This record gives sequence, structure tokens and C-alpha cells, in this order.
Amino acid sequence: MDRNLALEFVRVTEAAAIAAAKWIGRGDKHAADQAAVDEMRARFNQIDFSGTVVIGEGSKDEAPELYTGEQVGSGKEPMMDLAVDPLEATDSVAFGRSNALSVIVTGPPGSLLHAPDTYMEKIAVGKDAAKVIDLDAPVADNIKKVAAALGKDVSEIVVMVLDRPRHEQLINDIRKVGARVRLITDGDVAAAIATCRTESGIDLMLGTGGSTEAVLAAAPVKILGGQILCRFKPRSADDEQKIKAAGVSDVNETFTAEDLAKGNTLTFTATGVIDGPLLPGILFRQDRIITHSIVIRATSGTVRYITTHHNVN
Repeated sequence: MDRNLALEFVRVTEAAAIAAAKWIGRGDKHAADQAAVDEMRARFNQIDFSGTVVIGEGSKDEAPELYTGEQVGSGKEPMMDLAVDPLEATDSVAFGRSNALSVIVTGPPGSLLHAPDTYMEKIAVGKDAAKVIDLDAPVADNIKKVAAALGKDVSEIVVMVLDRPRHEQLINDIRKVGARVRLITDGDVAAAIATCRTESGIDLMLGTGGSTEAVLAAAPVKILGGQILCRFKPRSADDEQKIKAAGVSDVNETFTAEDLAKGNTLTFTATGVIDGPLLPGILFRQDRIITHSIVIRATSGTVRYITTHHNVN
């Protein structure tokens, strides 16, 4: 993808993040999400490209904007698939918690898994441990292998986990082996990517979370040399039907980062809404708004951190 187009997408996530941030702590996640959706869609349609939303706000019946299958952009070339989350971690914004992003992943048509909105088991690590993890292995085994690959003692390993009742046994297993746990209330896209950034202090991500978030995380994790392994965890027969309707014949199949986001012309763009393990959040000042974004391009392998001061006068 053209570098100038990548910068256009930064402007999109910046606008969506600013819109969402105005709802921080106001207790209305739907309003926060809608503000981000409206801004993202409007900005997309100002850009010269032809985008198809393959992961978005849901089906056309569920979402009037950025729904799966919607066409955005001016209609000109290049053509690309989009996985978007205008506001990843809506509850974090509604209740003033940590870790929320506005996210866009792009790739050529057919490059991104059309994952239905259900759950997946996940394990993610950075480059040095990418070849040692196994979704079927016991928690203790994965942690010990990751520690060995990173040249760390098990007691130094930090595992990021969504703070959910379903993860009670997982958290106990992590503690039992002697590793450290970092809990987050929402936002496992940032958590997965953080494993690939040594400065984050996160070595491993484990647990069950959204399947669409797995695709959003797969592109940057792959570009950065890490690995994410996932497997659908349907909650009902309806979930199973959705998974099979999306073209997945084996519900028990294990997906790699490459399975979720294929090829070498992928991009990942995100802007922080609230501080998290990947990016600082929006800062409102009297005369300006400050945004913090990241752009990761597979073609060049570059990672750009962009701090922008938006004049509000």
C-alpha cells in the first residue's frame, strides 16, 4: 500500500479516537462507539480507494454503518479489504478504564479471514518465542518454553489476561507455575501486539476473547515477527452455524497469524483513546488535542509512532 494512503488512514483513526474520547467516563458505551463509527466512515469516504469492510460493526441488519460487506472510499483504485474497530474496548471508554483504541487493518482482497463475531482461544507472543508456543499445551509448558526462548526465569514472565470469570482457572495456572499476571478489563488487540514490543513488558497473552479482535491483532503480530494461535470457541449452536457459514469447515481448526492475515501487503493503523499497553490515549488541552498513533506496514516492515497536535482554535 502507498505510504501516503497509510497516512490517510492515520487521520481516520485519529478522528475516530478523538470522537470516542469525548465520551470517556460518561457511562454510555453505545454513544462512544457511534461517535467513533460516524467519524471513521465519514473520513473513509474522503479517501481515494475502494474498500470492502470484511470485519466491522456486524451484519447489515445489525449496523447501518461499517457493516460487513459495506463499500467505503471514493471507489477508485486501489481495492482492499478492511478489518475495522472504530472503538476497541467500548466499556473502557464508558467507565473511564484503561486500554482503548481505534483500529484499521488493510490487505488485498481475500487476505483477511472473514471471522464471525464469536469467541476464540488465543495465545500470542513476540518474535523470539514465536516457534515454541502450542495452543494445545498446558499453560505451564507454554510459559516455561517462552521463558527459555526469551532467556528469562519463569518468575520474570509477564502474562496479560482479560479479567473475566472464565479465566479464573487460567490465572491460577499462571500463578501456580510462578509467572506474573497482568489483568486488563478490555482490549486484547493491544495486549497481543504488546508481546511483540519489548518495551511493553508483556511476554505472553493468553485466554479467550473476540474472534474479530484476533484478526485485527494478527496482521501487526505477523509483521513484527511474532505469532498468534487461535481456535474458535463457539458459545452455542448458533455460533457454530455462523463459523461454518464464514467458510470454516473445521470448528476445531487452529489458525496462525498467517491464516488470519495473509500476504505481505498488510497494514495496521491504530490511535489510542485511553492509555494502554500499546499507546497513550487522547490528551485534551485548552488550545489543542494530542493524539498518539502507530502505523505498521508489512511491505517495508516499518513501525511508525506518530504524535499529532490538533489545533482546536
